[in-house]
Amino acid sequence: MKLLKTASLSVAALALASSFASADTLDSVKSKGTLSCGVSTGIAGFSATDSSGAWKGLDVDMCKAVASAVFGDASKVKYVPLTAKERFTALQSGEIDMLSRSTTWTNTRDTSLGLNFAGVNYYDGQGFLVSKNIGVKSALELDGATVCIQAGTTTELNLTDYFKANKMTYKPITYDTSGQTIEGFKSGRCDVVTSDASQLYG
Repeated sequence: MKLLKTASLSVAALALASSFASADTLDSVKSKGTLSCGVSTGIAGFSATDSSGAWKGLDVDMCKAVASAVFGDASKVKYVPLTAKERFTALQSGEIDMLSRSTTWTNTRDTSLGLNFAGVNYYDGQGFLVSKNIGVKSALELDGATVCIQAGTTTELNLTDYFKANKMTYKPITYDTSGQTIEGFKSGRCDVVTSDASQLYG
């Protein structure tokens, strides 16, 4: 496999989002005795379960840190795996108290969702992963390609902008989760997969 990065695509600032805007939310978390923390459906190094079913990764550690600050006990976390499409609704509805998963902090999200982005915990970029067999050395050679992509992400929007700006066409094949997107590529359903570079290395 070959990873093609492009500077033309936006750099993703993976951020924590929280509904801790009011004392009511914090009081609710304390009264429940656990922090409901939204995580991805499985991204190695960020939030995935190990062979024993325990959640591991950077995003998981952020959930543990907040639980430790609130309860003095990092184990008082209920992990809720969410797709990109589900994440904001789950936070807005109160299904989760905190979101700690790959989420790009954009001006639109910051001003229209009614959520608080607590800060950036990881800087990432977008890339393309292609098979060596197709002989592509640049993303500019992907005109007419079939592209596997996760729906409901800024990656999807960036892809459209990139191809339009370079007067290229593509056929999107969308999936709900990062894992499904990568599996779609591995099974040959598309010529290329695009995602956060950190997910393409996994």
